[in-house]
Amino acid sequence: MDSIQLAESPKTTDEDREHLLAIDLEAAESEVETKFLIRNLTTEAVISESAAAGGGVGGGSRPILKWINAEIPKGVVVGIIGPSGSGKSTLLRALNRLWEPPPHTVYLDGQDICKLDVLSLRRKVGMLFQLPALFEGTVADNIRYGPQLRGKKLMDNEIHKLLSLADLDPISFINKNARELSVGQAQRVALARTLANEPEVLLLDEPTSALDPISTQNIEDCMVKLKKSRGMTIVMVSHSIKQIQRIADLVFLLVDGEIVEVLKPNKLSEAKHPMALRENPSLATTITSTLWCV
Repeated sequence: MDSIQLAESPKTTDEDREHLLAIDLEAAESEVETKFLIRNLTTEAVISESAAAGGGVGGGSRPILKWINAEIPKGVVVGIIGPSGSGKSTLLRALNRLWEPPPHTVYLDGQDICKLDVLSLRRKVGMLFQLPALFEGTVADNIRYGPQLRGKKLMDNEIHKLLSLADLDPISFINKNARELSVGQAQRVALARTLANEPEVLLLDEPTSALDPISTQNIEDCMVKLKKSRGMTIVMVSHSIKQIQRIADLVFLLVDGEIVEVLKPNKLSEAKHPMALRENPSLATTITSTLWCV
């Protein structure tokens, strides 16, 4: 694959949507495979314009997602940013059918995900949410849960490796009660539990928004480690521009349900799409985390 293309749908005629960006990957990345292919992804559900803007009842309505066209390369970290109500979490959830996309719109390794067994898909495409939800029992019980569902019992040494990968001390945590963990520790256990299913893709929906700076850095370090050591594809929604700039390889700018621009993290201040500029005229010079808040 020579470039990432945002193909313009024949049904898209708005003048503000003419200049979707195509970014050539660097030479080292030019041969990377496509992990996800998204074509003309549109929701039937709608959101009111006032609700999307954080206002009250009233105003017009629009689809949550409108004609999303994108490619997500294998083994990269993709950050999704945009204003509140722009469809970031819906797009993320479409990738493992937590929100069911229309057939023939989302492809994983060339296969329509709507034709895949949903449990197998979610093992392959794991997800980490904003707030961790651990089961009763020990940390080890939580990590063993997924593999047990398919008849596999993880040995203690395997759990040790997963905890280490999630930046937790195995000796201290393996037998600890899940209820005794801090939010940051619980989030890393949730990450280890997700990794126990051996996913190829990790979806992250605001994974550090409730964490302190040290816990946030631990999670970010895990993401970088997973990409480098396992070649994992990571797609992350974040309200933090600085976080995206630290760990992402590519950034999708989502506005009013559309990917209006694709940028390298260090080029975010150069966003030029009319819709992005209309959201914030100063976007060309500065992007603030308050604009792209959840």
